[in-house]
Amino acid sequence: MASFRIATYNIHKCKGMDGRVRPQRIAEVIEQLRADVVALQEVVGLDDRNGADQGRYLAHQLGLHYTHGETRKHAGFGYGNAVLSRLPVGASCNHNVTVPGREERGCLRVDIHLPHGPTVHVFNVHLGTSFRERQVQAYKLLHDELLRSKLLEGPRVVLGDFNEWTRGLATRMLANEFTSADLRLHANRTRTYPGFFPFLHLDHVYFDQTLRLESITLHRTPTALIASDHLPLIAEFAY
Repeated sequence: MASFRIATYNIHKCKGMDGRVRPQRIAEVIEQLRADVVALQEVVGLDDRNGADQGRYLAHQLGLHYTHGETRKHAGFGYGNAVLSRLPVGASCNHNVTVPGREERGCLRVDIHLPHGPTVHVFNVHLGTSFRERQVQAYKLLHDELLRSKLLEGPRVVLGDFNEWTRGLATRMLANEFTSADLRLHANRTRTYPGFFPFLHLDHVYFDQTLRLESITLHRTPTALIASDHLPLIAEFAY
């Protein structure tokens, strides 16, 4: 039986807890994760001016495949989610899950080809900060054209920053559709935000039962504590 490691990490535009924008620190943290796939949120990219394309910088530094899903502009640059992968990447699709009147939000799907295994459909999510907003976004996610698409043949992994620290409707709906990788069952520390002194559990991983969760851990190192306002979450699956 083989395994693969996947992580979710809100990099906060590479702005650390010290207020400094340091993409190299984020690259150091990602390298420490030893993950095959990393889902990133709050990535500034798609423009090489002044080295602002953070996703491409990280991919180049680490020798990984890179897929970007723009949700809006930030200071003129493309901004949104990204997926880095050391495994072969297939199709990708960026879905708009924005609720009118709220900040633009997205869900980036990237198909990852596992060695001698199935294609895993990775959904990188960054939901809104409003309770009502997340309720609407949960219905958008579980639409026939997104998570429930009949075109998806392999197992699904849904992960990212859900901005939900209580068991709200979005959490309940996703838990009914998927298995939740519950940190409380696997780690002493369960809170991922803010990084230096985390008191909220915002980052989550959901998966289809055809995958077997081997472990889920919170990456807490000196560099990770300062590099972003979130801590990375790592899940290892057998297939």
